[in-house]
Amino acid sequence: MLPVNARKTNVLAACAIGLTVTLAAAAGPYPQDLIRVQVAAAPGTPPDIISRMVATDVSQAHGWKIVVEDRPGAMQTLAAADVLRQPADGQTLLSVSLPAMTAPALLPNVGFNLASDFAPVAKLSTSYNVLVVHPSVPARSVAELVDVLKKRPNQLTFSSGGFGTPAHLAGELFKLQAGVQATHVPYQQLSQAIGDLIGGTNQYMFVTTLPVLDLIATGKLRALAVTAPTRLSTLPDVPSMVEAGYPQAVVQDWVGYLVKRGTPDDVIHTLNQAINTTLARPEIRTAFGKIGAEPATGTPEEFGKFIAAQSDYWEKVVRDSGMKLQP
Repeated sequence: MLPVNARKTNVLAACAIGLTVTLAAAAGPYPQDLIRVQVAAAPGTPPDIISRMVATDVSQAHGWKIVVEDRPGAMQTLAAADVLRQPADGQTLLSVSLPAMTAPALLPNVGFNLASDFAPVAKLSTSYNVLVVHPSVPARSVAELVDVLKKRPNQLTFSSGGFGTPAHLAGELFKLQAGVQATHVPYQQLSQAIGDLIGGTNQYMFVTTLPVLDLIATGKLRALAVTAPTRLSTLPDVPSMVEAGYPQAVVQDWVGYLVKRGTPDDVIHTLNQAINTTLARPEIRTAFGKIGAEPATGTPEEFGKFIAAQSDYWEKVVRDSGMKLQP
C-alpha cells in the first residue's frame, strides 16, 4: 500500500488531469460562438469592402457565424481599443490597413502597442494609388510636376480623403523624396476630395485607382504615375514611380486581420488557413480586382514581419515630414 502522502499526490494529479480534459472538452472546436470583425475604417471604403468580402466567403465556406462592424476614427485606434477589451479567444478580429502604422507616431499616448498587444492572423489584400493632376497643371510626367512644385513652393495643394489616409501618406512621402513643398487639404469624404480636384480647387492627388479610371480616360484628370513597383493592368499606359525615377515613393496600401495577443496559436492558424483558402478562390480575385486590389496570402509569421517593417518605415516618414494631427 502506498504511503498516505503518495496516495494524496496521485489523487491530486488525477484531479488535475481530469480538470484539464474537462476544460479542453468544454472549449471544443473553434469557433465557439459568433465571430466579430471590427473594421477600423468607414463603411464603403476599400478596407470595409474587402473585410466583408473575406468574412462572407469564410462564413459560407465553413458555416461560421461572422458579423462585420465598422468602427472608424482616431487613426484606427478606436476599433483596436475595443478588440483589446475582449477575451483573447479569436472570437473578435481587428481589420486594419496602412493608416494604423502611423498611429504610434501621431498618437504617442494611445495606451497600447499594435505590435506587442496584437497577434497577426492574415494579410488580405494589396493595392496601389495613382498620382493624378488637374489638366490645368503644366505637367505630363512626375519630373515635370516636380519642376512645377519647385518653382512654386507651397503654392500648389494636394487633396486626400482624410488626415493619415494612404493618399495623404503617399503625398507626404512624395514631398520628402522629391524635395518639394505643397499644402495638404484633407476632406471628410474621398468623393469630396476628387470633386474639388476635378473643379481645380486642388492641383494634384494620390488616389485609389477605381474612382478615377473614367476621369482619366475622359481627360478630366491626367495620370502621371502609379505608386506600385511596376505598371498596373488597369492603367497599362501609366508608368510606375520606379520608372519615373522615384523608387522610394512606392506606397502599398493593404488590409489585414489581427487578434488580441494571447489568442491560442491553433486558433490563429485555423483562421489563417480559412482566410487563405478564401483568398485563393478565383471569384475573390475577380471581386478584389473590381476595386483595384489583389488578394494577399501568407502565414501569420510573414504578416507579422510585414507589419513590423511597415511600422518602422512609416513612423520615420511621420517624423521626417513633420506631420502633426490638426486640432
